[in-house]
Amino acid sequence: MKDKKSRFSSAFQVILIFGLISLFGDVVYEGARGSYGSYFKTMGVDIATFSVILGVGEFLAYSLRLIAGTASDKTKKYWWFIYAGYGLLFVVPLMGFTRYLPALLSFVMLERLGKALRNPSKDTILSHVAESGGGKVGLGFAFGVQEFLDKTGAFLGPMIFTLVFFITRRKGIAEYQLGYKLMIIPFVLLMLVVFWAHRKITREKLMEVKDKTAQAPEKLQPVFWTYTAFTFVSVLSFIQLPLIAYHLSVNEILAEEHITLLYSAVMAIDALFALFIGHMYDRIKDKTGNKKAGLATLLFIPFATAALPFLTLGGKEQLPLLFIGLVGYGAILGAHETIMRSAISDITPLRKRGTGYGIFNTAFGVSLLVGDAIFGFMYNMATEKSTAPDGAVTISVISQKLPSVVQNIQILFVAFEIIAIGIFFIMRRQINKETR
Repeated sequence: MKDKKSRFSSAFQVILIFGLISLFGDVVYEGARGSYGSYFKTMGVDIATFSVILGVGEFLAYSLRLIAGTASDKTKKYWWFIYAGYGLLFVVPLMGFTRYLPALLSFVMLERLGKALRNPSKDTILSHVAESGGGKVGLGFAFGVQEFLDKTGAFLGPMIFTLVFFITRRKGIAEYQLGYKLMIIPFVLLMLVVFWAHRKITREKLMEVKDKTAQAPEKLQPVFWTYTAFTFVSVLSFIQLPLIAYHLSVNEILAEEHITLLYSAVMAIDALFALFIGHMYDRIKDKTGNKKAGLATLLFIPFATAALPFLTLGGKEQLPLLFIGLVGYGAILGAHETIMRSAISDITPLRKRGTGYGIFNTAFGVSLLVGDAIFGFMYNMATEKSTAPDGAVTISVISQKLPSVVQNIQILFVAFEIIAIGIFFIMRRQINKETR
């Protein structure tokens, strides 16, 4: 009994340490992402180009996890991928030392590549550690705590830019660059905590977990593929926050410093909702005795996602709706980040877990790329560029075209979520069959 208590205590401590890793990591890259929309608009990048850049970056961040996840399963070099992945965050401070657009775009891609390298291994190790706690550490709880601390960092990161704008009373390119340079501090702290986690897990042998699914079939089960399809379709309509920020900036709905502040607020909502949804996920599993039953918590996602274009793409007169929409955005993000990772652990055997994370995240990344591209090209129909004598590029919205363009986006994105709801009920039927 003492040994079980000791392993639970060690597992719980490591979950908190991994939360700190996520916290410092998110201070760096979410701080940068919170400023991308306004920064690249300031650099003269139109929304169609920016949406493709963002979509390709997210595609890299998720699709390359298939390669990283499969490779980590085969080599068992999980920590190599974690060190390499987090080490690439060094490109964020480098963004503060150049205004050369191709270099900046390369840094965005490298930062996303880092996420692709580290996440399958990090999630695999975290699920191993949670299961090493004698069954007392629920996966929903483990990933919920990590997401809470993760988004605490995502709240603090954009606040660095807000603080820079407040102190300098300016929000030009130089101020953005200063914000990027300051990211070197959380980056150093991040790498120190990664080393601490590695030492503790290795010393206490928390990766040595017996695979209870050793006799299970090698192939991934139907519910895995249905869940992946549900997520793919529902994410098509998930307008990313940098694109919403671009809309707010180009229409002069909010000041730049208020946009980064809103980004921080959304991350705080995400953090709080992650704890709630993670608890609900574990509770449903315990009540039904079915590890897959927690997926039922995702029913609200297509409904909330369908509402996003109606709530977040209005004008100044619709600010109350914008705030409601951003609360919904935080809740959706918290559910995806918590349940997504918990569910893959529950519906794949340990020896296939990195592969499962890789396949799932590839679908997630492709969906973000397609959704971003659709949104960007449709929205771009309502914008125009003009060049001043000094060479400065101005991007403005054609007010007469914007309402009809937004309406078309709303109709298409609602259609995607109706399909997602249908897939959800197919998935629930599969889960109910297993429960019986």
